[in-house]
Amino acid sequence: MDATRRDGTVVGRLCDTARHAGPLHQALPPRYAEVLLNLLDRLESSALFSEESCSFSQKDLLDSLQLWIDKARATLNSRPSNP
Repeated sequence: MDATRRDGTVVGRLCDTARHAGPLHQALPPRYAEVLLNLLDRLESSALFSEESCSFSQKDLLDSLQLWIDKARATLNSRPSNP
């Protein structure tokens, strides 16, 4: 995330990686994937325009993505591990 905040060109790679993280999507409740894909769509759209001309603030979207990551991590950590 820090690299993405410093270099906006990383957004496309971040979104591609997140979209193709099948095992992660399967490990989380279905709503998580829906929220993530929505965030990624808006983040990719924001990367096409300068901050001022886009209706999506890239900084706010990256903050929301970080919140999603934190919540997903907490959800995964709260599940009992398989023996």
